[in-house]
Amino acid sequence: MSKSLSAFMRPNVAEIKNASFAPSPRFVGEDGKPVEWEIRCISADEYARIRSGCIRQVPVPGKKNQFTAQLNTYGFQAKVAAACTVFPDLNDAALQDSWGVTKPEDLVGAMLIGGEFDDYVTEVFRINGFKNDADLVDEAKN
Repeated sequence: MSKSLSAFMRPNVAEIKNASFAPSPRFVGEDGKPVEWEIRCISADEYARIRSGCIRQVPVPGKKNQFTAQLNTYGFQAKVAAACTVFPDLNDAALQDSWGVTKPEDLVGAMLIGGEFDDYVTEVFRINGFKNDADLVDEAKN
């Protein structure tokens, strides 16, 4: 095993291809099939910025001047999903207007029903390298 840094140089790193996923059977194309959404990966830096923006300080009950960090889980998931969605363009003003929202993260939440949202978020996180519980169980068995 050689210890060359060339494998880490940007031009030598494998490109991550966008993935497709149809989160809902309700959005159908002209062919009558569910429309697939295009999903991209985001960097660890972008992920961290989104996460830190969804953390707020909450007072600890019964403890004066003490706070604890609390993650707005739904907001975090919606923002990550919106940041990773290439198609449909969740920043499109006409699309946002048609759903009565003004932010991409609100649009993804408005377009999908609860189970669809959870399935989509699970797929987005999987594409971004996170393993779900089933993957971890299978890995532990091997």
